[in-house]
Amino acid sequence: MTPERLGLLWGITVFAGAGARLLAALTGLPGVVLLLLSGLLIGRSGLGLVEPLDLGQGLETIVGLLVSLVLFDGGLNLRLPGDTIKATVLRISLIRLVVSLAAGLLAAHWLAGLGWSVAAVYSAIVLATGPTVVTPLVQQIRLAAPLGDVLEAEGLVLEPVGAVLALLLLELLLGDLHGLRELAIGLLARLGGGVAMGAFAGWVLSEGLRRVRPGPSVGLKLQMTLGVLFLLYGACEWGLPESGLPASVAAGFVVGRRSSAEADELDQLIRELARLAITMLFPLLAADVSWSELSPLGWGGITCVLFLMVVVRPAAVSLATIGLPLDIRQKLFLGWLAPRGIVTAAVASLFAIRLEQAGVLGAGRLQGLVFLTILMTVGLQGLTAQPLAKMLGLLAPEEPLKEGGLEIDSQSGPVLADPSQ
Repeated sequence: MTPERLGLLWGITVFAGAGARLLAALTGLPGVVLLLLSGLLIGRSGLGLVEPLDLGQGLETIVGLLVSLVLFDGGLNLRLPGDTIKATVLRISLIRLVVSLAAGLLAAHWLAGLGWSVAAVYSAIVLATGPTVVTPLVQQIRLAAPLGDVLEAEGLVLEPVGAVLALLLLELLLGDLHGLRELAIGLLARLGGGVAMGAFAGWVLSEGLRRVRPGPSVGLKLQMTLGVLFLLYGACEWGLPESGLPASVAAGFVVGRRSSAEADELDQLIRELARLAITMLFPLLAADVSWSELSPLGWGGITCVLFLMVVVRPAAVSLATIGLPLDIRQKLFLGWLAPRGIVTAAVASLFAIRLEQAGVLGAGRLQGLVFLTILMTVGLQGLTAQPLAKMLGLLAPEEPLKEGGLEIDSQSGPVLADPSQ
């Protein structure tokens, strides 16, 4: 691929993502839905302007680094105030790990027609909700606490677990692993090793940030952060493939806890970079979707995804929240909102290539079913999240607008603002 063509690919991708963001701001529609549609428009299923595979082996590296940035931002802002939220996240994560894996395996085989081995890989890939989708939705619809914290934390915990487990199941399918014992050891090694390396890198980074003068040097802090993060991800992937994802979350979490002042100063810049990464990644990966991979799935594929959305997710949430002080409205919303995101799309694309190279039947159907899951969950849940939250009374109250020394309250009119603010 020529450098000129490569530059055009990135130019079209970023322009499409920025256009989707602008349209979301003007219309109030969920940005993630429009980003997904923009990718379909410029990719194989639309105008054919962008072909992600033209990036070659660099696609995996680019996606990995950008995803690590998004997950680091999630860890940096991860908040679990109170024992109730911690218990809710832990129980939902553990119960979904069991229930969703088993149900996804059965649904993908019986309803979508995947072989048992490929169905197991699919079940692991779509295990987690995507923080890259959930976080923008939560912020856009102004979801009242603590639901936003629970949803974001659930995605950050399960997304690395699902990606690592999917890789190990893939290696088991291809014969690189032998037996469940090696799979369990590999899972613990990658998750434990990733978290340990991420925590150490986060400690080193936070110590370095403390020694940089506050003020104009925020740019230097950002450069230090990106340098440590990308080195961490590269070292983890070189030593333990897929351990870079849990390492990124752990590093962000440690920085956010150890150096609050530095984290606050960096937060806005990191968040904007993470949004830029999402704006680039969603159209790029959606451009890889082909109708020829979706159409053979037919109603079986649609039924499979709907089963996961309207039966498995609510059942898992209901089991996980038994005995917790959450009312029926909060349980209903938690049981509905579970969109899949960028990590799911990236893992599916890369695994499908490996399966095709190994001559495994069903690689195209696997990728098609994963992208159908993303399309349906992001589309249906993204469009219905705000109306549902509003109907259930789960939206946070709007902050009053200020004009000079007056606070404008939409209900009672102008009131004097607190001069100390």
